[in-house]
Amino acid sequence: MGLDINIGMIAIWLSLITGFGAFLYSSAFYLNRDSDAKSRSYLMETLCLGLLSFSVLLLTYYLFTVNATYDYVFQHSSMDLEWYYRISALWAGQEGSLLLWTWMIFIMLFAFSRLDSVKNFENTQLIAASRLVLLLITSVFLVLLVIKNPFSIYHMLPGGMVELTGWNPFVYAYDVPYGQGMNPLLRNPWMAVHPPVLFVGYAAFTFPFALAVAGLYLKDNSWINISAVWMRVSWLFLTLGIGLGGFWAYEVLGWGAWYWTWDPVETSSLIPWLTSTAYLHAHSRVKHSEYRVLVPVLAIFSFIFVIFATFVTRSGLWASVHSWQDFSLKGIAIAAFLLLLITISVLLLVRNYLADNRSNMD
Repeated sequence: MGLDINIGMIAIWLSLITGFGAFLYSSAFYLNRDSDAKSRSYLMETLCLGLLSFSVLLLTYYLFTVNATYDYVFQHSSMDLEWYYRISALWAGQEGSLLLWTWMIFIMLFAFSRLDSVKNFENTQLIAASRLVLLLITSVFLVLLVIKNPFSIYHMLPGGMVELTGWNPFVYAYDVPYGQGMNPLLRNPWMAVHPPVLFVGYAAFTFPFALAVAGLYLKDNSWINISAVWMRVSWLFLTLGIGLGGFWAYEVLGWGAWYWTWDPVETSSLIPWLTSTAYLHAHSRVKHSEYRVLVPVLAIFSFIFVIFATFVTRSGLWASVHSWQDFSLKGIAIAAFLLLLITISVLLLVRNYLADNRSNMD
């Protein structure tokens, strides 16, 4: 039995290196206006997207072929599942769904700088600062992927014991002959569409947040002109995702013949929908000099509430049919990230509110 090379785990590590590299080069461009740093940042971003795309395809292949040597495959796939359930197992667990979410953010980030609405501001501090915030967020997501790697593998120790590793890509893999399969509650056709649609909405929320933070820091209100399209995308896909989830719950959980119940995690996904709906209404009145204070608050807290929903789902803090009971290092990292987002956002909002009040008094 030869030494196995876990190329999926290596791809996740390289994704972190290239993603964080893109952040560092983006920082250099923002601080020094170095065009070479800007080009390298875009190159690193593209490499990271390629590595994440490869990781998604590879994990999907392992799930489809039920290569249960990998713990994620063992936990969520089996040969008795229909082919579409084996593919949708990609988003059935924590590691796979986070990989999918991160990949979607990078796809949108790749498109972000190529949109006409952004090209008009291409060489401005606003876009440079926004990319900096976006790449910092994606770096945190990539760290979470490394902490709980979707390519964790069972391997043989010298004494014949079997152990799981999420850190060492060079091991003697242990051949697990079968997978235990998907949670019965997830074996429903709505499972194939509800989570990925929801994650498209979650991924798009990152952009209004980054633009609002950059705009507040730079005191540049032009961020409002760019963010609206991203919030519309977020709202549309979140609406579809929640609606599809309601059909799923109606069929599988039988919540008293209703499509909705106040399940804690379900409700936590409704909160960013409410704030994004309010944002779209407020945005339509900004040109009439209304809701200028409220618009950045709603843009920022829509994303913060998405991270909060992620935290309560992945930590098991609230008892729910949606949640994973796993308050581990990953749950602590998400909680720390959430606290950091709230602190920075509140400080920026308060600073700008006080500055506006002073200017109005003068």
